[in-house]
Amino acid sequence: MHTIKLSIKPALGILAALSLFVVSCQKKFDPNSYKPEETFGGFASSSQIESSALVAHFSFESSLTDSVSKTTASNYGTTFGTGIKGQALQIGLNNYAIFAPTSGITGLQSMTVAFWMNTAENTTGTQELIDFVDSNQFWSNLDMFLDGQTASGAVFKIHCFGSAGTKEAWLTSWSLTNPWSVWTHIALTYDAGTNNFTFYVNGNEIGSSTMANFGNLNFANFPAIVFGTTQFETTPSLTSGATSQPWASYVLGLMDELRIYNKALTGTEVKALYQLENIGN
Repeated sequence: MHTIKLSIKPALGILAALSLFVVSCQKKFDPNSYKPEETFGGFASSSQIESSALVAHFSFESSLTDSVSKTTASNYGTTFGTGIKGQALQIGLNNYAIFAPTSGITGLQSMTVAFWMNTAENTTGTQELIDFVDSNQFWSNLDMFLDGQTASGAVFKIHCFGSAGTKEAWLTSWSLTNPWSVWTHIALTYDAGTNNFTFYVNGNEIGSSTMANFGNLNFANFPAIVFGTTQFETTPSLTSGATSQPWASYVLGLMDELRIYNKALTGTEVKALYQLENIGN
């Protein structure tokens, strides 16, 4: 009788290989996948906030294109740098961009303008972040700029025309402390129903002002929006009302996540926008 000898070594090798294959195919446990979705003000993403009222959004991801209208601003020397979310618009001395506003912007009655800025003190002149051009006037339909700059602060000034240029508002009492070289979220709302302007910094209301009978915005003579300077510092000037001024200059830094809405966001919505964009949502 012959004795049959069986070796278990090959079988053990096969089992070991199979075990390794099974382990390698198993998904690594990610505890974050079980965390509840983070929300602010009931929103999980900045895109959820009044999406039907959003008339322009510039994320500045290596592009000057508005994601709402799919149209692109003209570039005059700007580049791109690291933003609060992805990339941001890098402006700098003598640099700016010009966007032809869509009907959704030129037809604004109420509004919210929100964006992030990260700039340095400009000792030579004002820094205008957003300028809604009025081609017939010295001042624009909407001016949002830094003035009174010192090493530790600045005044954020706002000028706005309303009722097709027949009403004018100056909001000049809102100061920023240590605003240089840090990301700061700015939001301005105007509610035509209440004639009320409200100014927010990093999601917090800094102040508000009611302008009696200011009415619907109905911006007049509005061919362009300038990012990075005022309407008379472009070459050539975009207004017949002024040429270059010695006290006006350019934004010496970055701007990111510019959003324009055709309504006044609530304080809760502005806070949520700041919080969500601040964590990349």
